[in-house]
Parts: sequence; structure tokens; C-alpha cells
Amino acid sequence: MSNTFLNVNGIEVIYNHVILVLKGVSLQVPEGRVVALLGGNGAGKTTTLRAVSNLLAGERGEVTKGSIELKGERIEKLSTAEMVERGVIQVMEGRHCFGHLTIEENLMTGAYTRKDGKAAVAQTLEKVYAYFPRLKTRRTSQAAYTSGGEQQMCAIGRALMANPKMVLLDEPSMGLAPQIVEEVFEIVKDLNTKEGVTFLLAEQNTNMALRYADYGYILENGRVVMDGEAKSLRENEDVKEFYLGMGGGDRKSFRDVKSYKRRKRWLA
Repeated sequence: MSNTFLNVNGIEVIYNHVILVLKGVSLQVPEGRVVALLGGNGAGKTTTLRAVSNLLAGERGEVTKGSIELKGERIEKLSTAEMVERGVIQVMEGRHCFGHLTIEENLMTGAYTRKDGKAAVAQTLEKVYAYFPRLKTRRTSQAAYTSGGEQQMCAIGRALMANPKMVLLDEPSMGLAPQIVEEVFEIVKDLNTKEGVTFLLAEQNTNMALRYADYGYILENGRVVMDGEAKSLRENEDVKEFYLGMGGGDRKSFRDVKSYKRRKRWLA
């Protein structure tokens, strides 16, 4: 892909020196695009995001093979703080907000690394409130007493306060009502088109992710089993059957399908 912002090349990730979680994962994220990491629970989506943002050490994990490049620079040895300086911000799964702080105080923690002055930070805050009007209404409320949707918006808004070039978004739809999920994804698309923010998002809600992403990678058991433009994945018979709930019968593993049958479909 031309103009590649992030290049993950054949990485393996091991936890506790013994548990192999990612097995040769490769993916590219072009600048200014929305790329989705898809797959069920335990497929390796969160681990892939943590490998990129260098958050594995806290989970006793490490990249043992392969390489990760940001605009051509190897980044495996950088600290998370150095990743933030390069504009890569992760929004963790599960809407991590500081419960005892107000919404606005939470947002301001995202600007901690900014060096461009108070006026610029205030401008970004107004921009965040323009994207998330509900946060402006609730700005003096303690985060612990806001809804799940508001907390998710707060977590994304806090990432935006750092002026990111790329946001790694982990399971943004988890535990949210369908209407709120749609609202969150609409904002992601807006931020992508209007602000030029690049997104790599891990998501179990394949249907929603493929509506808003440009490109998708499907992970199973720590491997990429399929990738392609979002539109072609949406129309793919196997993806419909295994991930969009359009097939008959019980959901089997994508890998259980005879490979010759899959190859025939892929090459059709």
C-alpha cells in the first residue's frame, strides 16, 4: 500500500515466555485511512494493538519475531511515552476513565504531553466538544456517574486531546446500545475525513466495523486468515457466513472450512 503509516511485518508475540498468542501477523495501515482488525474473542486483536503501542510489557508480553515500523522507523524498542510523542494513542478496551475526575478533567489529562501552549489545548477541547456535544453538557459530572456511551466518548475525546496522528481503538462498541455504537462510529468516520486521523480499530462487531472501515483484516487464533477492502469483505460469502451471521446452522471456526473450498471462493 502506498503512503503506509504503520507496517506490521510477521510479528510473533509471547506472554510469560511460553504462551504464543500472535503467529506471524502482518498488516499495513495507510495514512488517513480506517483499518479494522476483526475476529472473535481471543483472536489476538487486542494483543496486536498492544504490540503497536508498546503496552505488552505491562502484561508480561513481548514481540519475539518480526518488525513494526511507523513511517519507516522501527518502533519495537520505544516506550509508550515515545509512541505518544510520535502521535500514536491507544484507547483501551472497556472505557477506562478516571472515575473520580470530571469529564473535562479526564479530557485534559489527554493533553498532558502537549507543548504547544494553553490556547492550542483550549482550541482542541472546543473541537472535542463539537464532536461530542454530550460531553460538553456533562463536563462537570464525575466520570463514574456518566453512562457507558459517555465514558466511551470521553475515552476517545481524551485521545484526541493529545493531537494524535493515529488512534488505536480497542472494541469501541463493547457493551454499548446499538444507537450509541452507531454514533461512536459516525464520529470516528468524521474524525478520519475532517481531521485526517488514521484509525486502527479492533472490533468484534464485524458488520458495523466493515460499514465504516476502508480495509479489514480478519484474525483467528493469532493469525490473519483473510484481508481485503471493506466492501469486498462485506460481500464475501465466508465472511457473511462466519462473521455477519448470514449463514445457516451453528457458527464453526473459519479455519474449519476446507481450505480448497475457501480458496475456490477467494479466487472466484
